[in-house]
Amino acid sequence: MIIAGLQKNSFIDFPGKISCVLFTTGCNFVCPYCHNADLARGEYPARFQSTEVIAFLKSRRGMLDGVAITGGEPTLADGIVDLCRAVKSLGYPVKLDTNGSRPGVLRKLLDQQLVDFVAMDIKAPLDSYGPFCPDPKIRERLTATIRLIMESAPDYEFRTTCAKPFVDQVCVERIAKTIEGAARYVLQPFNRRAECLDPAFNRHQDPTIFPDEMQRLKQLAAPFVGHCMIR
Repeated sequence: MIIAGLQKNSFIDFPGKISCVLFTTGCNFVCPYCHNADLARGEYPARFQSTEVIAFLKSRRGMLDGVAITGGEPTLADGIVDLCRAVKSLGYPVKLDTNGSRPGVLRKLLDQQLVDFVAMDIKAPLDSYGPFCPDPKIRERLTATIRLIMESAPDYEFRTTCAKPFVDQVCVERIAKTIEGAARYVLQPFNRRAECLDPAFNRHQDPTIFPDEMQRLKQLAAPFVGHCMIR
């Protein structure tokens, strides 16, 4: 398996741990505000053989607490199970970022105890995914993934990137009700400075949701989940 990027140190990608971040390439969503546009398009900003990655992880034992795998969409990668198994064999906890579109792959990883933390992005209410994914069965798949995470993941969080015009108070409240009882829900302000998959996204209007409105979104979501936070 070829890894499309490797960040050697991160204090924010794996909650509570110093981690490295492995990037896979390719995504089945077309989120206009995506800040990993090259990976979403299936490009390779860099190329690391899995053997190189494993050698790096061996050299960092005692300095890293975990490994975060993100993308792109990691569950699309043919070698994701083998990669997680190899990382786990070195004693590292694994965090997986996912858009939730492939519950079967996630189930395999969880059943084999190859993932310790799952972070699922929820873009919008599940019946409003048209701007992100044209798959007519996406709602069914996302629902299955949410249920699987809440029932089987050792640790997890759901998160929403808050950008206009896709996110508002009604949207966040509907998402929170969908994941009612979840342990953690994270609201992420959109970073307008980032390059986007749709280069025009930042140009036509200001998609920023400012801090006072972010606080209102948090207040709306908090009653439905164990912990709601702005990151």
